[in-house]
Amino acid sequence: MKNPLAFLFSKEETDTHVNNREILSYASGLAGQNISYAFISGRLTYFYENHAMSQKNASLVGKLMTATHLWDAINDMIVGAWVDKRPHKPYQKMRPYLLYLPVVIGVLGACMFLRVGSSDVFRLIYLGACYFMWDLFYSFQDVGLWGLLALSSPHSHERSRIAQWVSIGAGAGSTVAGAFPFLWDLMKKSIPEHSIFTIFAFVFGLGGELLSLRAAKFRERVDSPVQAQEKLWESLAVIRHNPTLILISCARLSQGLSPQINQTYFFQSEYRKNSAGFLKGGTAEMVYGIISGAPGAVAMPFANKIIDKLGGMKRLLVVSQLTAIVTRLAVFGVGNIPALKYNTVIGFFVMSLLCTVYNIPGALMDIAHRSLTSDSIDEVELKTGIRTEGVSFSMQNFTSKLTSGVRTYIQNFFLFNFLEYKTYDSENYIDMQGEKFYKWQFPMFMLGPIVGSALYLLFISFVKDDKNHRAEVEAQLKARRAMREEDVNPAE
Repeated sequence: MKNPLAFLFSKEETDTHVNNREILSYASGLAGQNISYAFISGRLTYFYENHAMSQKNASLVGKLMTATHLWDAINDMIVGAWVDKRPHKPYQKMRPYLLYLPVVIGVLGACMFLRVGSSDVFRLIYLGACYFMWDLFYSFQDVGLWGLLALSSPHSHERSRIAQWVSIGAGAGSTVAGAFPFLWDLMKKSIPEHSIFTIFAFVFGLGGELLSLRAAKFRERVDSPVQAQEKLWESLAVIRHNPTLILISCARLSQGLSPQINQTYFFQSEYRKNSAGFLKGGTAEMVYGIISGAPGAVAMPFANKIIDKLGGMKRLLVVSQLTAIVTRLAVFGVGNIPALKYNTVIGFFVMSLLCTVYNIPGALMDIAHRSLTSDSIDEVELKTGIRTEGVSFSMQNFTSKLTSGVRTYIQNFFLFNFLEYKTYDSENYIDMQGEKFYKWQFPMFMLGPIVGSALYLLFISFVKDDKNHRAEVEAQLKARRAMREEDVNPAE
């Protein structure tokens, strides 16, 4: 009987087909990184606001995290430009960052969830110092992991296939980290809440980074000549030749401008005391994520076929945001019908099922972003003769971190200034909020992101996505690389 997993471990390879065993290693590495990052980025602010700081200083955590995200964004660009300039062995531009940094990143990430010292000032300084170091090393790893995609193959269709599978790996990692709210519910009966966060900082934060070491097994198949003569700012300036990357970055950044709240607060406040028994706070958050995200996860292996049916990467991005706007409006309307009220058991499941509509194309967005970015790197090489994997994917990271910083600031502003949220020295702090807090939870959770979707559409509409143009760029680059290879190794 043929092994049904043989496909995943296949070593078959051709000029246009990377072997599946290596892709599996790459995808596993992305899964590990996303387990670690999803937990740390998703829970760190909540942990400090509710379990490490006093009530009067809790709002300072959001301000500090906004500042760190801004540093994070700037740091990514510098790191990307440096990676492009750094001398390296042929076909090993990204490997050092994938092999030597994960353990350090994992330890630093876990240490941020330790309640060190007793004063608020000390804990803020400790958090800032740990985050600074964690983020610096993480930026190198992140550029290495995603920059590897552009070096994975000289063929755009093969890069799209690899982008599809590594995005599945990244999504799987986020899903594993998404189990934390359910485990949180189970464990808080016998373990203090702050200790649960610390335990999983080591399980997910450090454990995920150890798994990310798998990505170092993937071989680079496009050589990236070092542009050592360039100054750092000149490496950064190459981005001006990449309008596709700039437009995608602006579109993604605009999504962070939505007047919304962190979903953990919504689920903890609306479902923590639910009479349905199992449907409590963290469990509700996890179940919502599973139900609303499952169809998107199922669609991932068929991503490229779906994208082809829709008419290309850009069309997928447009459809995803139009669908999100329409569906969120529908969910809000249905969720306010008394018989289907969003915070009842029936209403919860109706809300979760309806959200699958926009999460299906939404789950494929990262594949489109990464494929378009990889293609744009080829186009920049054709224009300038320079490969820009480092600075291009650090630009994506810059956008992600800047978006997170903006989103954190907006969420923090609305949470403490508009919703008047207050922390308490009690495990029941969520149940002690004012009427305004509960009144606006659902509208901000469901309708707030519509603002970001509308702004995203404005920018993404200017992106060019032409299949014939990509084929022409690949053909010209292939000829140019062949000539360069002949100059280096002339025939005898």
